[in-house]
Amino acid sequence: MNTRLIRSIGLAVALAGSTAGVSAKEQPGQAFITKAIQGNLAETALGQLAQQQGVSDGVRSFGQQLVADHTAANQRATAVANQMGVTPPTEPSKAQKAMYDKMAKLSGAAFDRQFVKHMVDDHKKDIAEYQKTAKKPNDPAASYASETLPTLQQHMQTAQSLAKSSGKSR
Repeated sequence: MNTRLIRSIGLAVALAGSTAGVSAKEQPGQAFITKAIQGNLAETALGQLAQQQGVSDGVRSFGQQLVADHTAANQRATAVANQMGVTPPTEPSKAQKAMYDKMAKLSGAAFDRQFVKHMVDDHKKDIAEYQKTAKKPNDPAASYASETLPTLQQHMQTAQSLAKSSGKSR
């Protein structure tokens, strides 16, 4: 009798594992939209910080653009999350908060340099993820990724331009 119970439990665990595989197929779009929302929240916070602590007009202006664009993108991402049955996060990830805390301790030209470097690096990673997700058929996260990509690419160009101009002035 114990053997039968153990086999039944084993079978139940195996079946649960196989159904977990089915739901894992839905997970990439859900994981992407969660990360996208956290990214939008982080970029908005860093944009506000850039407006407060940036020295150059370019950094402050870029901060303002980040706040406007990522606030709008976050409204769309939140709607997609709700459509997908995903509870939208309300704050950035721990790593993003740590980056904000690090940036908040900087001021002057040091802030501007670190902010611009982070924006270039972060947008490179984001663009790659958004491009990958945009290719997925029948995924609400893919349409969000596709429509958001041009804005991210424009942010990348702005950040690279700021990086070049700050390099020339040194």
